[in-house]
Amino acid sequence: MKRRDFLALGALAALRPQPAAATTGYPAAQPGTRLVFPRDHGAHPEFRTEWWYLTGQLADGAGRGYGFQVTFFRSRPRVAEDNPSRFAARQLVLAHAALADAARGQLLHDQRAARAVFDLAGTDLGTTRAWIGDWRLERAGDGYAAQVAARDFRLDLRCAVTQPVLLQGDDGYSRKGPGARQASHYYSLPQLAVSGRVGIGPAPTEVTGRAWLDHEWSSEIMAPGAVGWDWLGINLDDGGALMAFVMRDAAGAPLWAAATLRDAAGRRTAFPPADVRFTPRRQWRSPRTGARYPVAVEVGVGTRRFAIEPWFDDQELDARASTGTIYWEGAVRVSEDGRPCGSGYLELTGYAAPLAL
Repeated sequence: MKRRDFLALGALAALRPQPAAATTGYPAAQPGTRLVFPRDHGAHPEFRTEWWYLTGQLADGAGRGYGFQVTFFRSRPRVAEDNPSRFAARQLVLAHAALADAARGQLLHDQRAARAVFDLAGTDLGTTRAWIGDWRLERAGDGYAAQVAARDFRLDLRCAVTQPVLLQGDDGYSRKGPGARQASHYYSLPQLAVSGRVGIGPAPTEVTGRAWLDHEWSSEIMAPGAVGWDWLGINLDDGGALMAFVMRDAAGAPLWAAATLRDAAGRRTAFPPADVRFTPRRQWRSPRTGARYPVAVEVGVGTRRFAIEPWFDDQELDARASTGTIYWEGAVRVSEDGRPCGSGYLELTGYAAPLAL
């Protein structure tokens, strides 16, 4: 067994349910906390869960479209913090990567999991740098670099920052439920200008496009009764940006919702739960899991209505070998009043089974 495989097995074991005493004592996201950069681009290892989430849409010189996702998760399991061994799983790092090929209607995806030990995997303080082996996402100059060598595809991308940080919720304190602890610290960087290469066959393809980066950390993001969420990040064609989400119960009813819109002039508006609506318009049933996902949806934010349509329906990811989840994560087209107005990514969790973080 390779060292990478051995350490990944240890990471998965640490993710299994633990006694209550082992999973308490995490700090809560606090309202009024001022996010400070570049410090808060880096890891926050005292919190239970954290992720850096990069999604985007690309095209090659012939106009062929690709959607991509690169996500790194950091998890503090609180199961070995007094263990002096260098193999102790004090922090876990997990990663998902996907490439949607629009021409073929095909989604390729892969995943990794490892303990943050030695130089195999880790996350840095003070700046974005997350890696597992030769998979990595890091700040490079004023932008980001993402490199993934997956089983069936490769990504080598550079993302230039074109806009300021977009703070979500109340200046970066993002409520996720009715309880004050059900919250995260959360910011985004929309409208990233992407260049680089994607590879499916033997020769890589030069691509350009735009992307969206989320960075979020929390210790309690799911309210009691919540089974999952729908999330949307849109790069609007006029230079604006929209993030919206809804937390759902087992019957599909909303438990909490929020949205943040930055318009073309740079004005930011945060919307409360009553002003955010996700209305399913069409479902797709997975032939592998039987889960039914609302892959076409209307998202209402205040007085505006956005129609969301997937590039293609089958963009389901089976991540049971890392985070233990099955979810839908897809490149989407966006229109308003019948006119195309943007592009982005839609995430649908808790449909194959209730999500457990």
